[in-house]
Amino acid sequence: MAVCAFALKLLPSVRGGFSRRASCPARSAVRAFMCTATRCQLDRVERTSALTGKVDRFGGVTVNLAESGLPADISESSFSSLLQDSLLQWRAEGKVAVWLRVPIQLSRCAAAASAHGFTFHHAKDDHAVLALWLGEGQSRLPGFATHQIGVAGAVVDESNGKVLVVQDRNKTKNAWKFPGGLSDPGENIGATAVREVYEETGVRSEFRSLLSIRQQHNHPGAFGMSDMYIICRLIPLTHDINFCTQECLRCEWLDLAELAKTNDTTPITSRVARLLLHGLEHGFRKIDLTMEELPAVYSGMFYQLYHRQLSPTLKS
Repeated sequence: MAVCAFALKLLPSVRGGFSRRASCPARSAVRAFMCTATRCQLDRVERTSALTGKVDRFGGVTVNLAESGLPADISESSFSSLLQDSLLQWRAEGKVAVWLRVPIQLSRCAAAASAHGFTFHHAKDDHAVLALWLGEGQSRLPGFATHQIGVAGAVVDESNGKVLVVQDRNKTKNAWKFPGGLSDPGENIGATAVREVYEETGVRSEFRSLLSIRQQHNHPGAFGMSDMYIICRLIPLTHDINFCTQECLRCEWLDLAELAKTNDTTPITSRVARLLLHGLEHGFRKIDLTMEELPAVYSGMFYQLYHRQLSPTLKS
């Protein structure tokens, strides 16, 4: 404990300068100080009585230790006692699970929680989340997210049939592809496509539709997780190229017909190029999955639904 170290610094003679007999009063003083400090911490923890958290609709409770008012210097043993009392209360209340969010500065609390059966669920930059199933039978807790979402933007200039493509610097094969990257948490697919196109090429664009979805498992760039790769159709708002030299070797406006037949591309890019050619010739309504925002069952929230356009009579 920090207070113990502070006490020993104040009384350095206790650690060696006095004889055993002479040091007894000093040792007793330090021992009394340490016991008082320990009692103070336990008193602070006992006043907390039990951890509190947010109850979800499935009967679980989520506890964020960063917001729980715990002493910053709480020990493993003190937290373990508090957690034990809290678990008794949650079980009595019929809670089925506990999610424990532990900030990195309180990592010692994760070790204490493991003694009560908690296991790691996932971790991020500044915290880890542990979980414990309290319900009957085997745990029914969901696993952590198993996919990453990559989004590319096919920016098509309908006036001349050209599409914006790049060659990545970090690829072993310099193949033409649509600019894109990983979607950020909480970011809509269309917003990702527009952002990534601008960051890689300097071209501003506007989302129009979703064109395709590729699913791939055990993706090497996703730490063995699955990968979803989504290609969107965009229209250009600007045309001047100012591409990112750190990510791209080349960037050009290429004829869709050329992209559809060249060998200097990937199978998915050439397939989507042929899809876009069909859209140019027969109308993009034939290939587009347009987006409509609808209210979710959760109050005040919305979701984005992608599907082929419906006639006005079918929408109602």
